[in-house]
Amino acid sequence: MSKQNPIIPLFDLNYTREEEEAVSRVLRSKWLTMGQETEALEEEFAQFCGVKYAIAVSSCTTALHLANLAVGIREGSKVICPALSFVATSNSIIYAGGSPVFADLISLNDWTISPEDVENKITPDTKAIIVMHYGGFACKMDAIRQIADTHNITIIEDAAHAPGSKYMGKNLGSLGDISCFSFFSNKNISTGEGGMICTDNENYAKKIKLMRSHGMTSVTLDRHHGHAYSYDVVSLGYNYRIDELHAALARVQLKKLHHSNNCRQKAAEIYKKGLCKINKITIPFADNVEQTNYHIFPILLDKRVNRNELMTYLRKNGIQTSIHYPPIHKFSFYQNYGINQDLPLTEYIGQHELTLPMFSGITEHQIEHIINVLFEYFKIE
Repeated sequence: MSKQNPIIPLFDLNYTREEEEAVSRVLRSKWLTMGQETEALEEEFAQFCGVKYAIAVSSCTTALHLANLAVGIREGSKVICPALSFVATSNSIIYAGGSPVFADLISLNDWTISPEDVENKITPDTKAIIVMHYGGFACKMDAIRQIADTHNITIIEDAAHAPGSKYMGKNLGSLGDISCFSFFSNKNISTGEGGMICTDNENYAKKIKLMRSHGMTSVTLDRHHGHAYSYDVVSLGYNYRIDELHAALARVQLKKLHHSNNCRQKAAEIYKKGLCKINKITIPFADNVEQTNYHIFPILLDKRVNRNELMTYLRKNGIQTSIHYPPIHKFSFYQNYGINQDLPLTEYIGQHELTLPMFSGITEHQIEHIINVLFEYFKIE
């Protein structure tokens, strides 16, 4: 690796003194479990997303689990979802006792779940559809809403990639019946771990608040402040609470989100301008007109390109890359579970996708280096 070219990471944090002060504020308060920071975050996130209720939890995975339970997924339930996603999307269905049914994608240009294939796979046992806004690009929510309403089934938005992205002027995460966000390290709002559930449905919100904390009728903060002296356990619950440190970090990150997403959008334009000269690379979502947060920057390689060889070449030149995602239905567990579906578009994209570095602080110089290294690899003059 050249000494002139330090490593360009796949993602990087945009942390400053604001995050340090947020953590210090919590430590000075000496209250670490779910408390006032969490309550403030929930109010701020609900306002940002445009929903009535926002419930903070320990991860997007736990959010998805609780969402499935809240909408009534149980043994015998079928839930349609994409296979081009992180495995938590479908695992959460199994946690609740249901069975995932994978639908294919729209096209090699649009990698979101196909409304047509969703409708083809609906049966009397179908209870919900989970959509995943891949890379921050919106699913076709008007078509999916029409299908869901026609068949009286619920929409869960896996909005892990989506904070700040919109569809027809509305925030992703406000278009389904319930939605789940991630605050994992590489997300647009990054706290290391953490997540959020959003909904306008009061019954869902009440269920989730109970389930995230062992089904208890009061939380530790209530008893600390004398608002309650004991508690009852009224349902089976889980320890899915967020803590004050992660909540405080999320509040700072939420304030930075608009600026951060704007930086990502500018970086994406630089990428697109340079990469269009390489005929063995296709940039998906080329006809996208919706506001997008560019959570990641995926490209599709020509089928003749050896992806592993290219990733090695990039790494030797100081560029980290990844794959989003190996298709879920091809994992060993899902083979053993009995999933054996034909998803040609998902499988093709899974074999030929490559994710380039994308984060709010990426510089034009860094992107130009990435493009130049790709030019060298593909022998572009």
